[in-house]
Amino acid sequence: MDAASARPTGEFASAASAAIVEKTREALNARGITVVVVDTRTEALEKLKELIPEGVSVSTGASVTLREIGFEEVLTSGKHPWRNLKGEFLAEKDPARQRSLRRQAVLADYFLGSVHAVTQTGQLVIASATGSQIAPYAFASSNVIWVVGSQKIVPTLEDGFRRIREYILPDEEKRMRELSGGKMGTMIGKILVFERESPVLGRKVTLLLVREPVGD
Repeated sequence: MDAASARPTGEFASAASAAIVEKTREALNARGITVVVVDTRTEALEKLKELIPEGVSVSTGASVTLREIGFEEVLTSGKHPWRNLKGEFLAEKDPARQRSLRRQAVLADYFLGSVHAVTQTGQLVIASATGSQIAPYAFASSNVIWVVGSQKIVPTLEDGFRRIREYILPDEEKRMRELSGGKMGTMIGKILVFERESPVLGRKVTLLLVREPVGD
């Protein structure tokens, strides 16, 4: 069974209508976020590869979305024209050196990931256990690209927090327990509310919005 056929349905899991996608796109643009809309995860992967120039350094946050569209497979294969900073710190065996490389990775030329909720008024909500992806999302990386399924669009900021606590957290807890053989769960350590991107920072923030549900 593939990820699409196994996907749950309900309030926080169903694709948004074309009208809501357009309303959200306009709201995000007004907040300094460039939005590219595609229909499918296949199109999302091809567009993502187009958006990243040759020769740049790339890192990613933990992302079910990037895995489902196939980007993680591309990155780990080595068959791409970028420097994979995440791969470098994951390959490091010395714990102290790995921590140092992990911190350096937040300065990647392109930092990729997803978000947990997008309001129809253009706010983004990202939860993290450690906060490792929050620094590049908020400030450190010169180019941020989020890949986001339209099922993550919610009416209000309050709904965004509800989506995290009622939908994302239980699902992630289950996934982590399964991966660790019941030894480790997860938690909400930090939450970023991304209101807008200031032009004085000189960064490029892009949201690749996928009409079909993808990610958690």
